[in-house]
Amino acid sequence: MKALNIVLGAVVLGAQAVLVTVPARAQAKVDVAKISCNEFLFDKIAPTKSIAVWLSGFYNGRQHNTVVDLGRMERDIDKVEDYCRLNLEMTVMDAAKNALGTNK
Repeated sequence: MKALNIVLGAVVLGAQAVLVTVPARAQAKVDVAKISCNEFLFDKIAPTKSIAVWLSGFYNGRQHNTVVDLGRMERDIDKVEDYCRLNLEMTVMDAAKNALGTNK
């Protein structure tokens, strides 16, 4: 019985630790067109990588490209982040267009 109490205590403590570390981002929907570079770079809306991957999918989808080139995606993310650092008030979608060219 004592072992069971120890295990249950550990489970409760573990669950509390997980709940405490979950960020308070309860938004169910995000309009990416309104996210500024500042919000993008500093994870104010969602994790930067999540938004970057979404952007990659969005622009590749517009071109009907179904191939994921992970190396190119990382380089493109770096370019957008670099561009955003110099243009914090610009929307991240405009920054992506400018950093990656009109074809993207």
